[in-house]
Amino acid sequence: MARTPRRGLMLIVSSPSGAGKTSLCRRLLADTAELHLSTSATTRGPRPGEQDGREYHFIDDRSFQAMAERGEFLEHALVHDHAYGSPKAPVEAALSAGRDVLFDIDWQGARRLAEAAPADAVRVFVLPPSIEELRRRLYARAQDEAAVIERRVSRARDEIAHWGEYDYVFVNDDFDRSYAELAHIYRGERARRERNTWVTAFVDGLMTEGG
Repeated sequence: MARTPRRGLMLIVSSPSGAGKTSLCRRLLADTAELHLSTSATTRGPRPGEQDGREYHFIDDRSFQAMAERGEFLEHALVHDHAYGSPKAPVEAALSAGRDVLFDIDWQGARRLAEAAPADAVRVFVLPPSIEELRRRLYARAQDEAAVIERRVSRARDEIAHWGEYDYVFVNDDFDRSYAELAHIYRGERARRERNTWVTAFVDGLMTEGG
């Protein structure tokens, strides 16, 4: 039977840079046909290997400001000296159609999304095993200069301080175990009764079946 209508959910994953949220999110997306990435707009330049429209919509400051003024973002914030924002229209269309949307964003964006759509938001925070391990991972991925990496490390504690705003928190000290935790969270939230409005009619049918 077609299990519709259904309301989609917003799976919001945050962590300090280097804690592993992006790798976890990429694997969940690859393994889950029902989940789609919300592609944020940003004023920062692309990192090696990133493509416009895939990881982010890379736009200039003027274009970003114009979108913000027109109310085209669900949320937007300044992070590491660059602006980031989640376009509103595609997310609202997906949720209404029963599709789930993944957000790989910082705590500021997570807070604003939860304020804008509290019934749709599921927030997950990924902790590093230690600050030193966080630093090691950032240097190992070799995407930023040393000064940028040290700024990210210095800001990590400020970001971690917001862990209490999240519905779920786990430590990414083992990638496979952490991925299993994230996948279980997603599947459990996807099965919530209030998101699956088709169940009411199904149960009514069971109760009247056979007279």
